[in-house]
Amino acid sequence: MKCPQCTDVTLVMTERQGVEIDYCPSCRGVWLDRGELDKLIERSASAPAVVQPAYQPPPRRPDFADSDYHHGGYGKRKHKSWLSEIFD
Repeated sequence: MKCPQCTDVTLVMTERQGVEIDYCPSCRGVWLDRGELDKLIERSASAPAVVQPAYQPPPRRPDFADSDYHHGGYGKRKHKSWLSEIFD
């Protein structure tokens, strides 16, 4: 059978769970025969529902404004040796 959209491409037939599906490899269109859509709807209704996990927000980052790091390292000076601490 030829693709109704492309007119020159032959449809590829595949079977999935007892339903025959025709599709066009060029435009990726899907065509079903009579009654096949009803079969798909019945199977999707009888399939168990997949429960999605509840949304969990990402872990909260520590708030550095409340800690001792609020100066951002400014004003801190590293001494060169223990002698410089004595004579400072």
